Amino acid sequence: QVQLQESGPGLVKPSQTLSLTCTVSGGSITTNYYYWSWIRQPPGKGLEWMGAINYSGSTYYSPSLKSRTSISRDTSKNQFTLQLSSVTPEDTAVYYCARARTRIVADRGVGYWGQGTQVTVSS
Repeated sequence: QVQLQESGPGLVKPSQTLSLTCTVSGGSITTNYYYWSWIRQPPGKGLEWMGAINYSGSTYYSPSLKSRTSISRDTSKNQFTLQLSSVTPEDTAVYYCARARTRIVADRGVGYWGQGTQVTVSS
């Protein structure tokens, strides 16, 4: 069974860049025809799809975040990463990575999800 694990700093200063890595085991990030997504959940709010990278390396972003979001991958390590620039306290959330057959994911019942990692934006 495929497993996903998020990692990265839990605390980021305002105006800096949030960087997270999703390490995948039990399956390849190049396997047809999956999308590998980043989703977040701010306190008291619902899940928000941020973007995805597919099996061939194509990227897709939420319109509200695309100006400061970058998703990339390292196939040799079977990892994909999230970078979110110019962060503010509004970016404080639990961040998840996930695999699904669909590009946009906002349902924990669809696909495989990591456990999530808390990221706090604070000075």
